[in-house]
Amino acid sequence: MTDGLGLGGAYGATLSRIKGQGGRKSKLGMATLMWVSHSERPLGAAELCHALAVEIGSPNLNGDNVPTIGTLLACCQGLVAIDKEASTVRLIHFTLQEYLGAHPELFGSAHSTMAETCLSYLNSQQVRALSTSPSPNHQNTPFLEYCSLYWGAHAKRDLSVCARLLALKLFDDFNNHASIKILLKAQNSLAFCHIDFDKFPVFNGLHCASIFGIDEIVAGLVEIGGYNINQRDCMGSTPLVWAAMYGHEGAAKILLGCGDISPNEPDEDDQAPLLWAARNGHEGVVKILLGQDDIDPDKPDKSGRTPLWWAANSGHEGVVKMLLGRDDVNSDRLDENDQTPLFLAAWNGYEGMARLLLERDDVSPDRPDTYGQTPLFLAAFGGHGGVVKLLPGRDVDPDRPGTSGQTPLWWATFNRHVGVMALLQPPASTTHSTT
Repeated sequence: MTDGLGLGGAYGATLSRIKGQGGRKSKLGMATLMWVSHSERPLGAAELCHALAVEIGSPNLNGDNVPTIGTLLACCQGLVAIDKEASTVRLIHFTLQEYLGAHPELFGSAHSTMAETCLSYLNSQQVRALSTSPSPNHQNTPFLEYCSLYWGAHAKRDLSVCARLLALKLFDDFNNHASIKILLKAQNSLAFCHIDFDKFPVFNGLHCASIFGIDEIVAGLVEIGGYNINQRDCMGSTPLVWAAMYGHEGAAKILLGCGDISPNEPDEDDQAPLLWAARNGHEGVVKILLGQDDIDPDKPDKSGRTPLWWAANSGHEGVVKMLLGRDDVNSDRLDENDQTPLFLAAWNGYEGMARLLLERDDVSPDRPDTYGQTPLFLAAFGGHGGVVKLLPGRDVDPDRPGTSGQTPLWWATFNRHVGVMALLQPPASTTHSTT
């Protein structure tokens, strides 16, 4: 299929017609293409229309400026359409995305403009006046969710002086801003963290900038002062926890450069910054944190799970290597269920990681957990033949049953893991005939 560059003549001619409309039509057409091609997720029609109504730096939102979606489609000369199934606005073909990506000069500093637009929206009197009740009504502010979740993504890509000033303005009176709850509810960590809105509004600009990893704003807030660098927010996380969780190396370095920073300060589940960086595989942040003189590389969370445990569980072999290089890391430490890092490597079938751990003299390869399951038991259960091959030569009892009486071979047979069955099958006895 012809790509966007191959259709360059047709797309170029259509863009010339859009620009040739002049005045507001030309401006709306190009702005629509910019937003649709550079947004962090597909935009709904109402979101897009309200985005194009924002006047950067204005303290008010003018409803009279909101164009109709029909107007925008007409201004784009057929290059934009409505996806009826998703109710979002899209480019007419994926090759157009390729073409626009190859011609960034069409939109200038797109991401800085989008960040400025989002921040102007969040700073408007209408948005600041919104209720922060558990179920606020955002019907009249359809662009609020996008701005709350993605202004930082655009600012991180291209932070203009204007966007930086607008962000600092937002943080001047941030405690009760409606965008906070939208942002926190969208964090991936919600699967295992609880938002305590009774503590609300313990969430400040430094927490927010650390989530997005915008180095210049983090540095600016630190320089301004007035922030407790180790302050937990309403999710129990410090700024450094957020930076480590999302792998923002620059922000982590800036925060660690503060004299009163505590690199081991955990969240409410005793999960420290190093644990989060290890858990999510952010090797750069792990390296930075391990370089701190007062770091505790073996600090467990409430469940007894250390950075090494989480790295092993998540399959981050590079992080495991870094942690095993430390003399102050216990490679065989038990969690609350008596499960070790090797147990997790075996359970998930991480052959390379299991090999790294088995090279350690302090690792117990046949230690059962509280359910009587050994690393071999779990590798056999999951059909991980590569791990099974590594274990029998390390003082491992291949016939050791779990608490329910089933052996590794029983589970391999039950789950029809033929290759593992062959590895665990005892050698056939040889019968010698006599004459």
